[in-house]
Amino acid sequence: MPIVKDKDSNREDYLLQDDTKTKSTATFIVVVLILLIASVAISGVYFEWF
Repeated sequence: MPIVKDKDSNREDYLLQDDTKTKSTATFIVVVLILLIASVAISGVYFEWF
């Protein structure tokens, strides 16, 4: 099963499409995860857990 559907592919069993909506959603999720990791690290330093 391919993960990303190409524009010229006729297959129906794919997980993601190669379009701007998928790319912008993936970028948003990555940015949110980075912010969450940074906030956990900063709060750990602030509360002297690390």
